[in-house]
Amino acid sequence: MALTKEEFIANNDNFAIAEHHLRRALEALLDIGRHIIAKKGLGRPEDYKSIITLLGKNGVIPMEFMLKIQGMAGYRNRLVHGYADVTAEEIYDLLKERLADFAEFVYYILDYLNKENVVQKGGTGDDTKNCSRTPSPGN
Repeated sequence: MALTKEEFIANNDNFAIAEHHLRRALEALLDIGRHIIAKKGLGRPEDYKSIITLLGKNGVIPMEFMLKIQGMAGYRNRLVHGYADVTAEEIYDLLKERLADFAEFVYYILDYLNKENVVQKGGTGDDTKNCSRTPSPGN
C-alpha cells in the first residue's frame, strides 16, 4: 500500500472507498461460495459463516484456510449493518495484513473448478490448463 496509516486516516475518502470495495469483495466471495454450494448440492447454508464452513467441509477450500477466513462473514455483516463501528485504522490494517486472503480464495476456487471441469470431461484430474489465470496461494 502506497499510503502510510497516517495518510490513509487523514483523508476520509480513503476510508469510504476502501470500505466500499472491501464490502463488495466480501459479498462477491460469499456469493461465489453460495453458488458453488447450490450447484454442487453441498448443503444448505444458514448464514454467511456457514457458506465458508461448507466450502471447507466439502473440500472446495482447505480446512485450515476455512478456519483462517471464517471471520470474513462477520466482517461483511459489520460493514453492511453497522453492528460495530469500523474504524479507518481497522480498514487500513486489514488491507495491509489480510488482502491476500482474497487472492488465495480465488486460487482455491479456480483450482476446484478446474478439477471439477476435468472430472466432468473424464480427464485425469491433474489438468490445470483450463484456466488461463491460476494464481498461486498467497499471491
